[in-house]
Amino acid sequence: MKKFKTDLHIHSCLSPCGDLDMSPRKIVKKCREKGLDIIALCDHNSAENVAPVVRLGETLGVRVLPGMEINSREEVHSLAIFGQARQALAMQKIVYEALNGVNRPEFFGEQVRANEFDEVEGFNDRLLIGAVDLGLEEIVRAIHRLGGLCIASHVDRPSYSLLSQLGFVPPGVHLDGVEVSDPRWARGEGKGILKDLGLPVVTSSDAHFLGDIGRRVSFFLMKAPTLEEIRMALQGKSGRSVEM
Repeated sequence: MKKFKTDLHIHSCLSPCGDLDMSPRKIVKKCREKGLDIIALCDHNSAENVAPVVRLGETLGVRVLPGMEINSREEVHSLAIFGQARQALAMQKIVYEALNGVNRPEFFGEQVRANEFDEVEGFNDRLLIGAVDLGLEEIVRAIHRLGGLCIASHVDRPSYSLLSQLGFVPPGVHLDGVEVSDPRWARGEGKGILKDLGLPVVTSSDAHFLGDIGRRVSFFLMKAPTLEEIRMALQGKSGRSVEM
């Protein structure tokens, strides 16, 4: 068993609220500087920058899990994390079919598609900051059908979270875990709330700027940096575990 330093919530320049410096190469280099073993790239409602970050991670020694942060009809943010890029792109197809609106860069920011050389390949014109016309239950089911994990994003925040929007986990929504943005909340006033939810808890940076990468991390005790090992750690199986 090995302890893996992990940040499962990092945005790139594809996210409209992400800094333009959040390019594939700069992200992976910063992850190496921070000593991260595993990251998940989770842009808003899109996985179009996943492939170059995965390739760079393979070259530079950082395990990159492809994913996205999906905004449900209820405006609940959740992380969809997969083992392979093709799974994330299949989820992207489902999301795009349910996503309406056109981005207005002057209000929301540019949505840059970049390659592993940090060259701009184009711009995404969809309203990635918007909510998809899918309920949380539908999203979780689709993620699981494709073999991924679904973790409710930043449940301790006053907006765009499971607790702020719904206040509980609805019947039929089978989340794999919840993310907190501040571990102090999880150990203090949120301790009872998280106990009632009865779900594994992780913390991540939700980085939109290079300096935020690795600001919050979780440590996974497991045999290998794979999605299946992370799944087992979240479930506490066979000696695997996760801690903040």
